[in-house]
Amino acid sequence: MAHFTKATSVKDWLNQRLAIDTIEKVMGSEYWIPKNINFLWAMGMVLVITFVLLLVSGIFLLMYYQPNIETAFYSVNFTIMRDVDFGWLWRHVHGVAASVVFLIIYIHMFTGIYYGSYKKGREMIWISGMLLFVAFSAEAFSGYMLPWGQMSYWAGMVITNLFSGGSLHADGLVEWIRGDYVPAQAFLTRFFMLHVLLIPLAILGLIALHFGSLRIPHVNNQDGEEIDFEKESKRYLNGDKAGSKVMRFANDFMSKDMMVVGVYLIFFFYLVFYNYGFAMDPVNFDPADGLKTPAHIYPEWYFLWSYEILRPFSVDIGLIAFGFAQVIFVLLPFLDRSPNTVAANRRGLFRIWFWMMLINMIILTAMGKLPPSGIYSTIGFFAAILFIAQWIALPFITMFEKKV
Repeated sequence: MAHFTKATSVKDWLNQRLAIDTIEKVMGSEYWIPKNINFLWAMGMVLVITFVLLLVSGIFLLMYYQPNIETAFYSVNFTIMRDVDFGWLWRHVHGVAASVVFLIIYIHMFTGIYYGSYKKGREMIWISGMLLFVAFSAEAFSGYMLPWGQMSYWAGMVITNLFSGGSLHADGLVEWIRGDYVPAQAFLTRFFMLHVLLIPLAILGLIALHFGSLRIPHVNNQDGEEIDFEKESKRYLNGDKAGSKVMRFANDFMSKDMMVVGVYLIFFFYLVFYNYGFAMDPVNFDPADGLKTPAHIYPEWYFLWSYEILRPFSVDIGLIAFGFAQVIFVLLPFLDRSPNTVAANRRGLFRIWFWMMLINMIILTAMGKLPPSGIYSTIGFFAAILFIAQWIALPFITMFEKKV
């Protein structure tokens, strides 16, 4: 049994039972960060802040939202937006955060790819991060259903139809997911539960896993330098802070994080007050009507690239391509066969691969918002083919990469 002594303070009492000093050292004052990193490494903290904004604003919206197909639309667009004091502000914060969080996720993700932060023992950092991306995607989709507008209804109809498996005709599975033949009360109720309870719990657990997976291999650095963290941390603790290649997470690096967060919050609240419209589809301001199909159904911007990979092909091939796009990023640590953990600009063909992938995903995103006809359809088709071809080629172009 653990040995307990008479506590000298509340902190000492808690420390004997919860080891709060140990936790603080493990996650803060003795968690070491390389000095040779740039502001892009602050995106993780920006994501945490954005998630907190989503949680807080979501709690306030939850106080007035009614998960009923007869009243959901009006509870959002009239009760919250017009009757509740500052209800419009909380909705704007929630809507903008739900959109901007994916911009930050993509920046964070492509920073990791560019600097090889998924290699050499950091596989679990990458995999847990991609699981977080999946969880945020599920959270965004379930939240998009809740206003019960036209695009909510029809996006729900289209996305759940994907589970029929094309020629497999797994219509029973689709009906089981919806709880009905078409999106209706059961559909709204279960997606409400997923959005406010189950998926947020999964996200919290995955955030803990993501931070935990950073503890042993530590974060990467922009030079790809292999740092002896034990040696450098001792130098830091012995007073040679300038000569050490590392710094404490708390409060040294966190102060740099907070500066980036401050700049981000200026940008964020500018959007909230002056440009919130981008996060709210005009079609979704019409009540859901199962008898009136919108002229052009499309998801939110952060799903457009994968939607465009689905669209140019026949049903079965499109579903295979779509499934490929959903899982392939998770496999990146095992597809990249290079021995180098350095920035892409020092990796020959991989540098070309990286920039082609980034530009191609932007093209796919742009084409996904446009009607699938004429030149747009042709560009979308070739962009989708290129996306798949690039991932198939990745093991081969990295296999023969010379050690830097």
